[in-house]
Amino acid sequence: MTTDTIDRTASTSAFGFNEVQAFLFAEARALDDRQWDTWLTFYHADCPFWMPAWDDEDMLTEDPQNEMSLIYYPDKSGIEDRVFRIQTDRSSSTSLPEPRTMHTLSNIEILSQEGGEMKLRFNWLTMTYRYGTTDQHWGTSFYTIDISETKPLIINKKVVLKNDQIHHVIDVYHI
Repeated sequence: MTTDTIDRTASTSAFGFNEVQAFLFAEARALDDRQWDTWLTFYHADCPFWMPAWDDEDMLTEDPQNEMSLIYYPDKSGIEDRVFRIQTDRSSSTSLPEPRTMHTLSNIEILSQEGGEMKLRFNWLTMTYRYGTTDQHWGTSFYTIDISETKPLIINKKVVLKNDQIHHVIDVYHI
């Protein structure tokens, strides 16, 4: 798999809605196709990956350093470690057999664009199949993307899982 649909040349430097959509679809495709090394290329080295938890008052936690999170990696090295565990069967509970996933994205919105950064949000639904069981997870993601270079990179990722009453461990490919 390549990222040809999202790589830009200097002569095609515009990054509008169609490019955002192609970027998000390509990232989702990398997860669905289990192309972990390709998926990692979407992230900047300093990118935090955070999925806050819902507290007892149905509010999202706000501080990943001091409150419960469902997933929190302060930078790409945490994401790379997770992928290493998936690829080398060193996952504690969720990777084998790797589930089949299908990500569906909707309601893609560009929230702001300033300088070389773009903030966006979108809804997602992931269908997962493993052990003869189909599960579904859904939520909203908030990305900040560095669009100053020819290859856009995610520099901040926050995922809000809306159905957090689940019967197994949630992993990066579920969202």
